[in-house]
Amino acid sequence: MLSSAMDEARSVPADPAPGNIDPRQSSPGAHSYVDHLDARMLRIAGVCALASVMTILDTTIVTVAQNTFIVQFGSTQAVVGWTMTGYLLAMATVIPIAGWAADRFGTKRLWMGSVLAFTLGSALCAAAPTILLLIIFRAVQGIGGGMVMPIGFTILTRAAGPKRLGRLMGVLGIPMLLGPIGGPILGGWIIDAYGWKWIFLINLPLGLAALLFAAIVFPRDCPAPSESFDLFGVLLLVPGLATFLFGVSAIPGRGTAADRHVLVPAIVGLLLIAMFVHHALHRADHPLIDLRLFSNVVVTQANLTLLVFAIAFFGTLLLLPTYFQQVLHLTPLQSGLYLIPHGLGAMVTMPVAGAFMDRRGPGKAVILGIALVAAGLAVFTVGVFEQARYLPTLLVGLATMGMGTGCAMTPLSGTAMRTLLPHQIARGSTLISVNQQVGGSIGAALLSVILTTQLTRSESISIAGTVALSGATPQQTLDPDLASMVLQDLSHSYGLAFGVATALTLSSLIPATFLPKTPAP
Repeated sequence: MLSSAMDEARSVPADPAPGNIDPRQSSPGAHSYVDHLDARMLRIAGVCALASVMTILDTTIVTVAQNTFIVQFGSTQAVVGWTMTGYLLAMATVIPIAGWAADRFGTKRLWMGSVLAFTLGSALCAAAPTILLLIIFRAVQGIGGGMVMPIGFTILTRAAGPKRLGRLMGVLGIPMLLGPIGGPILGGWIIDAYGWKWIFLINLPLGLAALLFAAIVFPRDCPAPSESFDLFGVLLLVPGLATFLFGVSAIPGRGTAADRHVLVPAIVGLLLIAMFVHHALHRADHPLIDLRLFSNVVVTQANLTLLVFAIAFFGTLLLLPTYFQQVLHLTPLQSGLYLIPHGLGAMVTMPVAGAFMDRRGPGKAVILGIALVAAGLAVFTVGVFEQARYLPTLLVGLATMGMGTGCAMTPLSGTAMRTLLPHQIARGSTLISVNQQVGGSIGAALLSVILTTQLTRSESISIAGTVALSGATPQQTLDPDLASMVLQDLSHSYGLAFGVATALTLSSLIPATFLPKTPAP
């Protein structure tokens, strides 16, 4: 079986993958895609999903290890938080280079190199003797992980073609949801049972398996060495994006966007990004990120919708676990378990939305998805929450949000890609990845600041101090009247943050109404 799979892999045309030709061409030998998801396509998707799950899982699994790191290394929360911030900033740094590197070196070898870097970074993290080295090795992980998703998306888009992309992403999205769902749960169990090092060591067999399978099933590379490297663009965009996200990520800790530790890096980052925009549009023949893709109306509509939706969606995902712990007094493991309905809802609708996108276009599915997410968020926005009476309703709201996520995310990611020509696919995938990274960072900072500001203004919470904010049950530690006030103020603060997220989600309906409502050509 292994030898036959290797023979089949060797028999496929070089990357660009079969069908990586403009469907409008009628030249002899132009590839015609089959309409169904064949076994070869599913094998490629499975390998991409394996590595993607690994990188997504590592983004969420470390969240439950923060207190463990503080105790283990005798550090502080401000320092330990860089194990997450450094990882995300490293990812943001390499994502812009992914498009050029995919064209220059080929998608197969670049994807395998990224997985190898992530796997080696995981081994180094497990062996880190100090918190400083752990942060550095997490950045190594981020460099590898930042390439895996956009390069994998490029491989899938080239192999699937525009008419199968929705169904493929619908199937692929199901295992990728295991990362956000299982990360906090798996992390808590591993730390309790085996120790914190195993949250990194678990990546070693997964990474090695992904490398082996990729060597067998991925099509051969055919890089394009003639395209010049946009060095000036790198010197502008990479530090600009990293500096801007660094400033944004500092907002929750500073409590305001007016602090100099926020303003200085954010302004410097925006200036560098603005200079890159001018460079990419007017000076570079082959810019690092091809902003000329925005001349494609569908690309512009899809990316604008995705940006606004990502601000609301990823910001909300950050608040939900702390909401469950502070307002409903659940343990970290319980809060992870109560997020399962969100993932299950997405699993139900994601394949359906992908198939619907291929048959009817993405517009209607995205609009329905955004509406469902807004409806689920509205459940968290209203009322003063009581655990015994309100929790079942919240779970229904989470399931509704999940169903909306499955309807919206798959078509949004695929809409822009299906309109691109073959030589534009790698750059288009990079553009989408950068868009999601920026939107998620802005959303997390925005909602965190809103929540922090409301909690700071609350008189009852100020009196209760750290007892109420630690996640302990207020009724057991505070005067009953004060405990009731703390719970009400916490509920009101979270309700306001969720209300802002709901409004942002609804605002993404505006660009979504212009998305195509017809199948791909």
